[in-house]
Amino acid sequence: MKDLKFVVTDFETTGHASKGNDRIIQASFVVIENKQITGQYTSFFNPEVPIPAFIEELTGISDERVKDAPLFYEAAKEILPLLDRAVFVAHNVAFDLQFLQSELERAGYRTFSGAAIDTVELARIVWPTSDSFKLGELTGNLGLQHDRPHQADSDAYVTAEMLLLMIEKLEGLPMVTLEQMARLAVRLKSDIYLLIKAIIQEKQSNIEQLPEQVEVYRGLAMRKKNIVNRMIEKTPPVYPETDEEKAALIAAIPHFELRQSQADMMDLIHNSMQTSKHLAVEAGTGTGKSLGYLLPAVYQSKQEKEPVIVSTYTVILQQQLLQKEIRQLQQICPFPVTAAVLKGRNHYIDLYKFSQSLKATSDNYDFTLAKMQILTWLLETETGDVDEINLSSGGELFWNDIRQDNDYMNKGRKAWLDKDFYLHAKKQAKEADIVITNHSLLVADLLAKSSFFPACRHIIVDEAHHFERAARDRLGLFIDQMTCKQLFGKMGTYEQKELFYHMEKLVSKYGKKDKEDGRLAVNRKLQELQFESDEWFKVLQVYFEKHTKKRTGNWHRRQLRLTDEARSLPYWEHIEYGAERIDALIGELIHWMKQRLDQLSEFREQMTASEQVKMDSFKDVISEWEELQHTLLRLIFRPEEEEVIWMEGDSRSFANTFVIKSHPMEAAKMIQEALLRQKHVVFTSATLAVNGSFHFFTEETGLSSFEHEEAILPSPFDFKQNCRMIIPNDVPEVKSVHQEEYIESLANHLTAVAEAAKGRMLVLFTSFDMMKRTYDLMKDSGLLDDYILLAQGITTGSRSRLTRNFQRFDKAILFGTNSFWEGIDIPGEDLSCLVIVRLPFSPPDEPFAQAKSEQLARAGKNAFSSYSLPQAVLRFRQGFGRLIRSSTDRGIIIVFDRRIQTNQYGKTFLRSIPAISIEEASLGEVVSVIEKWL
Repeated sequence: MKDLKFVVTDFETTGHASKGNDRIIQASFVVIENKQITGQYTSFFNPEVPIPAFIEELTGISDERVKDAPLFYEAAKEILPLLDRAVFVAHNVAFDLQFLQSELERAGYRTFSGAAIDTVELARIVWPTSDSFKLGELTGNLGLQHDRPHQADSDAYVTAEMLLLMIEKLEGLPMVTLEQMARLAVRLKSDIYLLIKAIIQEKQSNIEQLPEQVEVYRGLAMRKKNIVNRMIEKTPPVYPETDEEKAALIAAIPHFELRQSQADMMDLIHNSMQTSKHLAVEAGTGTGKSLGYLLPAVYQSKQEKEPVIVSTYTVILQQQLLQKEIRQLQQICPFPVTAAVLKGRNHYIDLYKFSQSLKATSDNYDFTLAKMQILTWLLETETGDVDEINLSSGGELFWNDIRQDNDYMNKGRKAWLDKDFYLHAKKQAKEADIVITNHSLLVADLLAKSSFFPACRHIIVDEAHHFERAARDRLGLFIDQMTCKQLFGKMGTYEQKELFYHMEKLVSKYGKKDKEDGRLAVNRKLQELQFESDEWFKVLQVYFEKHTKKRTGNWHRRQLRLTDEARSLPYWEHIEYGAERIDALIGELIHWMKQRLDQLSEFREQMTASEQVKMDSFKDVISEWEELQHTLLRLIFRPEEEEVIWMEGDSRSFANTFVIKSHPMEAAKMIQEALLRQKHVVFTSATLAVNGSFHFFTEETGLSSFEHEEAILPSPFDFKQNCRMIIPNDVPEVKSVHQEEYIESLANHLTAVAEAAKGRMLVLFTSFDMMKRTYDLMKDSGLLDDYILLAQGITTGSRSRLTRNFQRFDKAILFGTNSFWEGIDIPGEDLSCLVIVRLPFSPPDEPFAQAKSEQLARAGKNAFSSYSLPQAVLRFRQGFGRLIRSSTDRGIIIVFDRRIQTNQYGKTFLRSIPAISIEEASLGEVVSVIEKWL
């Protein structure tokens, strides 16, 4: 390490084209020697080309500022000595190095020929659980001072500080981990292997002492696992019956006070658990719902000496419960509280498979990077759960090779049994007072022959408005091209050296020697299957594109319901012929595979650990192919009466998005038989009731057939004082004019509203197409150049990243569809104006909504009032809930859909939200109200 000199660099440039006309306008070089910053050189440069306006806005560097600055070649003689024998370091090093080389070439100097390290790549390895590897977000998480982002001197200095922290972290890794990383690092894009080798050399002179929480097992360093045992009190703690007792407990949380609705919720759930009578409880925003059910749940768990299961719909809420509310519960309870998260088996790493993967010598880049990330992560993780680690999309493909996928007992698995993360999670769940899971896994468990959850009597279903949909998802079937490709790829042909090749090698080693022509025949069948599958999906694409009109609401994303009528359209018979050929080939190959398995089974004990794993993978593939065959027959040839089958895909990327799906028409019977008859259940959410009634929810879930309690706990927030609704009266009705005219009017109104509200605006759409066209018009108008416009599916980034960026900028507008109607939390002044463009009814041609309407009509019911309206009202309430997130929030909601006032059913929407001031107004009046009120 002492011999390594690093020069950490950042350039501000006029653009991205280093080989074109773009030039460096500011450069900063920070020198690190002996693990200390020893100097910094910074200079502006005259690029001899105009600085584009967006670059000036981003960096604050203007033409005026650089007009008297030196040209790059004039400063090169000061820069080159800094780079002599140095490792060139930058955050996204390819960009900076490219610019440096171009400038040196233009100046007539030799280009830089030394090593280069990318701190983005290094950060991925060192901090694999980081949400983002952008410089600003990394430095923010590390607590480093970074006052002037996009200024070269500030960026370079903070990158240098970050590099020193990364070196320190690497130095703390066990020698065995560093040696494994060194072997892998030669396949990275930047020269990180030099740094790792230097650290290894330095460490070799000292005797290594592993940290207390780390162990090395079979050549793999990892964090030790501890099971936190449940404390069994001699006398179970007594539930705090009075509000005073509850308030005394809650007082342990700083700046937190018991709300009446929260106390009421605790009592409702406690009484429900005591009497085992099912409960549906709606808890308005600000009730403190999570603690409202966790407190009575933990007292019940202590009383019955078994866990209470809490099921959520989203991973976000799972993490929030574990990181926030469970910690608060541990703070306030006068006894120890243990909690565990239980997820599906494929969320957990298989340590045997991972240890074997480290022996591979021909990885691609993504696999190499993922291995290095996992080596670091294993020293930190207590769960082995993939949701903790930030893998690239290529890294996720590697995860598919090393995740847990079966419970076969082979020699390899036996050796790692004590270290197994999935078994550890199950053991911890048995010892927990509260077990947190998700709806999908809960439903899978209800359908399984034997439960993997610990024995329990009580289940709390949070985000319960999604539970019936989650159950239908789990009961449904699907076929997509990517899954078929992966499935056939696992077996491979003999030449591809996948499972088929390995099984043939095992047969020649242990079993009866086959004739060569037998192997060739099977190989031909495998080639034929891959070919037939590819051809079938081409026919599906032709059929799908021919018979889908651009779906209302999303021009690229299309859907087609497979009714009897659709199955008589041109090309359907070709789909059936192709499916028959695939079915026949899969049938023949499964027959051969089972014969092979029988041949080899008697030799299992003689096999090595890796050979046994190959056998188990082969068994898995047989099961997966049988499942595929069953799904193919069901979806194409044997649709059932009470299910809906449809195709969907995105015309821009058919192979990656096309899928044929089925859902049962309802999940109520399954929920009744597998859940409500077997367990005591509490359903809770911020939105269960429509116009004060639980009728829709209880019918959908089957709860209406059971004796149960219902309660609505209003939000403690003063909506009347802090929120008002405006319905613009000078926007045309969407169906009364051409869509272009409507979108133009909408964009004009939104632009004026945005300027009045100074951004801080969330705009919710029901149609991606309308959102994109509105976004484009507003962006191209030039009227909002000072504003940051962020749009789901247009601006890159996940929902949480878009939300974070929205909060970071003062003048920001966030456009969203579907998933943005709920689950995003933007408290305070960051969000002051919520716009709902259209009432959120499902499109009439959406396959499930269409089939459900037909089913209700056959039963003599009004499909609109029984299904479409309640669904839309619940979605509307979710959207409304985005605006007021704390007692001090103030905000305006603007609804552009005048049906909320002009149609009779509009009253159902208005009665389902808290009482607030509602007024109709012209654009000028809307702007005036916003300016005065906000």
